[in-house]
Amino acid sequence: MTAAPSALRSESVNALIDLLGGGRIAVLTGAGCSTESGIPDYRGPETRRRARNPIRFSEFVKSPEGRQRYWARAFVGWERFRGKAPNPAHHALASMERDGRLAGLITQNVDRLHHAAGSSDVVELHGALADVRCLECGLIEPRDDLQARLDAMNPGWRAHRAEMAPDGDAELPLELVARFTVAGCGACGGALKPDVVFFGEGVPRERVERAYGIVDAADALLVVGSSLAVFSGYRFVKRAHANGQPIAIVNLGESRGDSVATVRVSARAGDVLPRLAEALRAAAPRGTARP
Repeated sequence: MTAAPSALRSESVNALIDLLGGGRIAVLTGAGCSTESGIPDYRGPETRRRARNPIRFSEFVKSPEGRQRYWARAFVGWERFRGKAPNPAHHALASMERDGRLAGLITQNVDRLHHAAGSSDVVELHGALADVRCLECGLIEPRDDLQARLDAMNPGWRAHRAEMAPDGDAELPLELVARFTVAGCGACGGALKPDVVFFGEGVPRERVERAYGIVDAADALLVVGSSLAVFSGYRFVKRAHANGQPIAIVNLGESRGDSVATVRVSARAGDVLPRLAEALRAAAPRGTARP
């Protein structure tokens, strides 16, 4: 069952309520959950038309020039990225958690907006840009601390303005990037990397197992704002399908999981999830609500 994005029909939300109202829900969110907060995605309807190749893990590790290009762009993009606020979809999911409706939340996003909205049982599948890890000694430091160091090392860079790109960086000309000074680890001087999973890098097994546990403990899986194009998220749809669990997908445009979805709603997450959360709250309580 699919609703046109321009006209979300009541029967589509009713189908979600009927499907998800009978037990606890595992939630998987992708970039489409955060686009309404102003964070661009890689594969959404607005960004598919312009190709963009993010840095790969192998290049970042092996190439000082690659790291310089990444951090120059990330420095410019960070302030705008970190200033984004949760939207109604994030708040609705946090409300559903407080009401005891969720078995847990798995996110492919690296923006910490679920936490900002009040969600606490969150598996950050791809990590978070708010942390930075040293590739040599493993020390983790807050991204804001690194930003302050980079600011001191690159006077005047705050004045640069560029189009915001996915994952918190920005588009900059190469001649400008070449003048950027990269900071090393404050403890050992090693190369620093945002504590996120880059393209070409594997998701830590412990996170995958925690996420599988959320799916296995649920009565249904709700996918929000993900095309499921990459396996790191799609694996949980495969798991739910193998378990015989119903699957609901709320996403603008097609997704890789459409063929196994019990309910499919093509609409903005911020339009659908608040209505879903309100209806579930009004229904007979199931599970244990948090105080």
